[in-house]
Amino acid sequence: MIALPIDQALPALRRALRERDEAVLEAPPGAGKTTRVPLALLNEPWLAGQSIVMLEPRRLAARAAAERLASELGEKVGETVGYRIRLDSKVGPKTRIEVVTEGILARRLQDDPGLEGVGLVIFDEFHERSLDADLALALTLNARDLLRDEPLKLLLMSATLEGARLSSLLGEAPVVRSEGRMYPVVQRWGRPFQAGERIESRVVQTVMQALDEESGSVLVFLPGQAEIRRVNEALSEQLSGRSDVLLCPLHGELELTAQRTAIEPAPAGKRKVVLATNIAETSLTIEGVRVVVDAGLARVPRFDPGSGMTRLDTRRISRASATQRAGRAGRLEPGACYRLWSEDQHVQLATYGEAEILQADLAGVALQLARWGVEPDELVWLDPPPAAAYAQAQDLLERLGALSRNARDSWQLTAHGLAMAELPAHPRIAHMLLRGHSLGIGAQAADLGALLVERDIQRGAGADISTRLALLEGGAGHHSGVQRVRQLARQFRSLLRSPAGAAPADRGDHRWIGALLAFAYPDRVARQRREGGGEYRLANGRAALFAEPDALMKERWLVIAELGSRQGQREERIYRAAALDPSLFDEALAEQISQRDELEWDEREGVLRAERQRRVGELVLSREPLPGLDDDARGRALLGLVRRKGLELLPWTSDLRQWQARIALLRQIDLGISGASDWPDVSDAALLARLEDWLLPFLGKVSRLAHFAQLDLKGMLSTLLPWPLPQRLDELAPIAIAVPSGSRIRLDYSDSPPVLAVRLQELFGLADTPRIAGGRQVVKLHLLSPARRPVQVTQDLASFWANTYIEVKKDLKGRYPKHYWPDDPLVAEPTARAKPRGT
Repeated sequence: MIALPIDQALPALRRALRERDEAVLEAPPGAGKTTRVPLALLNEPWLAGQSIVMLEPRRLAARAAAERLASELGEKVGETVGYRIRLDSKVGPKTRIEVVTEGILARRLQDDPGLEGVGLVIFDEFHERSLDADLALALTLNARDLLRDEPLKLLLMSATLEGARLSSLLGEAPVVRSEGRMYPVVQRWGRPFQAGERIESRVVQTVMQALDEESGSVLVFLPGQAEIRRVNEALSEQLSGRSDVLLCPLHGELELTAQRTAIEPAPAGKRKVVLATNIAETSLTIEGVRVVVDAGLARVPRFDPGSGMTRLDTRRISRASATQRAGRAGRLEPGACYRLWSEDQHVQLATYGEAEILQADLAGVALQLARWGVEPDELVWLDPPPAAAYAQAQDLLERLGALSRNARDSWQLTAHGLAMAELPAHPRIAHMLLRGHSLGIGAQAADLGALLVERDIQRGAGADISTRLALLEGGAGHHSGVQRVRQLARQFRSLLRSPAGAAPADRGDHRWIGALLAFAYPDRVARQRREGGGEYRLANGRAALFAEPDALMKERWLVIAELGSRQGQREERIYRAAALDPSLFDEALAEQISQRDELEWDEREGVLRAERQRRVGELVLSREPLPGLDDDARGRALLGLVRRKGLELLPWTSDLRQWQARIALLRQIDLGISGASDWPDVSDAALLARLEDWLLPFLGKVSRLAHFAQLDLKGMLSTLLPWPLPQRLDELAPIAIAVPSGSRIRLDYSDSPPVLAVRLQELFGLADTPRIAGGRQVVKLHLLSPARRPVQVTQDLASFWANTYIEVKKDLKGRYPKHYWPDDPLVAEPTARAKPRGT
């Protein structure tokens, strides 16, 4: 057996797991942890013949790991070492090491919470922080604490872990580190990408440069399959005359033989260029690589709570990911890494990638936790599910009939929800499968569900999903994508073999495709905005459109299965959809109809109209007039109009706005006995929130928009100020105050502090700035010229007289020579005239 760097850490790991039931192992890519650790622990005395379950984040990695482990034992997969992944498994009666994908363990725990016969669970590549891994760990920890009599040991291992955090999560578990064996890797930096620049041409150019400058095979990291396909096509042209270079795409959708070709060493005398997604970052060992070309991008799922949809976003990778990718070049000998970004950009990258649980659709997690019988706060998480996204997931499950509220107003799993949770599919797909089965169209539902789970088998062939179903049902279509869909459809059919419900009149009728999609995506039922157009409005209120002409544009109603948009675009682009027969809302889809009595204003005529609406979410399916209006419904409609249009719909005057501002001022000031708490909140926001209290009783005669202008708004608002506050209002925040000239000048409370705009001459003899609110609030003086133009703004009149008046006087005396400008304003007679009487 060849020596690997991890071998040096194995004694410490064995010791840690003898002394504790949990441990953390940090080992860089290529150290050999996936290959060595399960075999090194298989015969430990504490395992006592029990099995080991090792989790891998991807199907390709799980199968490759099982094959490598079996080869180390000189056996075939399915003997001592086996694997279980979606659509495939190889295990036998003697299997003691099972390599499984992370979702498999979460479902196994639901069926066997105690994990009988399992002595160790290994979470490999845990740094990837997939949603399934976090869920599986939380359930495993909970099951171990509540249901296990004998110990269940846990080992978290990865290339780059936040070891301290994980150790703390596992009760200060020991952290074992392997330094690995890394040869020097030369970093070659590129220039920053320009705005709108496609990465493919840069990648092709860099790969050709690397083939000229370096020896050995080249591993190229690209964000997704589309980029892999385009780079593969371009490189095929560039390398058409070179038989020494093999192009090998590598992603999870490839056939097994193509995956193995990419992973295995190149034939003698040849070198490979492996075009991979981040699947090759840490989970797989690709033989013979000593050059890495890294585009620095990854495609990650992002859930948009606003639309309820998950889309794949292309993002910059983290520095940790960049380090792992570069490390692939230094496993066997010194290597080189060509990075398609600059050193300055590198330091700006995030340190680690974000955990999927913080940005994912949590409907599947919420369904599994409901089946487990817990809320998130009852489990231990490295990062708990965000509360808002989790609540939204529960709302969706309620809409799908999986959850309901019990007498204590807590969520509980329904019988339908339990059946959904037992199916290995997203809750939307599971609901569609069960509803289709109950209608007798389970086979069609299984085909459709498989199409929705797997990648589009006819990308670019128009949006109509019925053409994909026809491809499945016909004999054509033998490429790997079609075969995977057929295999998954067979699995779904096998899970739905219990007796079905009544069959519809014609099972082959394609109108049921739309109905099935509507079961899965009730929020994406869509209606055309204008006949023949490409724009649609969805039941969730969002907009969607066809970017190019499509045969489905002749359909008034659709259900949209796949949407997407680019940053900055308002509307979603429609990629896969099916026509929907709206008559099904009277049949199979009746559960999606809500009825609402609406009173709405005809904006053109300014009158109130009442109608009964049948709605699909935000879409109005039909309307009929309501001849009689009860007062409650009528009042609610009027208040709804005020809330939509705002309080400006009412006959406000400047005096009423001043009344509002005067009360607002007193609410802010500590007035002692009549303190701020005595004064009601009469701001616009507060008034809108309390329309039922002060406005509703006065709306009896309002039937047209113009009637609002006839309301006695002053009388209505006065009811909000109980006695003796009106009198106190006039005392503490007077409308006007007297000045030395004898004039009463109105205060402007719209500013803070209130403004007293008064001609300078009227304040002669006044030593200090006027105050209100029992002396607790000084006013702001706008001192005016005889022509009522501002000459000074101050809140310190005494300072103005002492320091500024002399200069102001010179200016005013020059401009207004007929007016009285005394040398000492404090002893002069105030006047509202040009000069005091008798002067």
